[in-house]
Amino acid sequence: MKTNCSSDKTRCKTKCFKIALLVVVGIAALGWLVMLLWNWLMPALFFGAREVDYWQAMGVLLLSKILFGGFRGGCHGRWKERRQHWQSMTPEEREALKGHFKSRWGNWCSSNKGEYKAAGKSASPSEE
Repeated sequence: MKTNCSSDKTRCKTKCFKIALLVVVGIAALGWLVMLLWNWLMPALFFGAREVDYWQAMGVLLLSKILFGGFRGGCHGRWKERRQHWQSMTPEEREALKGHFKSRWGNWCSSNKGEYKAAGKSASPSEE
C-alpha cells in the first residue's frame, strides 16, 4: 500500500531524513574517494607532492566545484530553454504537465498537500 505525506507525516519526515542522510553520506564518500585517488596518484606522478588527509581532500573537492562547476549532471544548463518552453505553453498544457509530475513524483515533502486535498483530490495519484 502506498502512503502519502498528508496521511502519515512521520513516514514523510523519515523519508526526507533518509534522503538527506544519503546525500551527506554520498558527499563524504566522494571526499574519501578523492583522498584515496590523490594519495595513490599524485605522489607517484609529481615529485614533491604530499599525501592529503580527509579534510584536505574535501577542500580539493570543494575547490574543484568552485573552479570547474562540476557535479551538476547534464541538465542544469538548460533552465532558460525550459522557462521559454513553459511560457509558450497554454494553461491547459501546463496543468497537464503538472498532473504528469504529480503522478510521477507524488506530493511527499511538499508544502501544498493540504491545498491539494482541500480541492477534493487525493494527495496521491495512486489512490485516485
